[in-house]
Amino acid sequence: MDIQHLSSAALRKRRHRLARGLPPIEQVLRGSLIETYKRCGRPNCHCMNGPGHGPKRYLSIPQPGGRPRRDYVPNNAYPHAAQLIANFRKLRDALDEIGAINAELLRRREEIG
Repeated sequence: MDIQHLSSAALRKRRHRLARGLPPIEQVLRGSLIETYKRCGRPNCHCMNGPGHGPKRYLSIPQPGGRPRRDYVPNNAYPHAAQLIANFRKLRDALDEIGAINAELLRRREEIG
């Protein structure tokens, strides 16, 4: 969205809509879900000719200054974990846009509040 061409009133309205649509802060999780399939190694197992056993899902969480931490996510917890990650992305995207709107309002020398 090219915010420079919007009126200040339209920017404030967009910012208000973004803020109202934020997910609850307690319902966010930064990370990625990784899906893997494993081969068991038994010569007569169906996994030898297919994708493998699975899916097995892992949550990869970035760690400051190090490798990401990976934790197993049981199949029944997968939908909830996926929703928490989607909420984080929605929150991050909204905050980026709100910040851009505020920067544009400042550039115009207008009140932010």
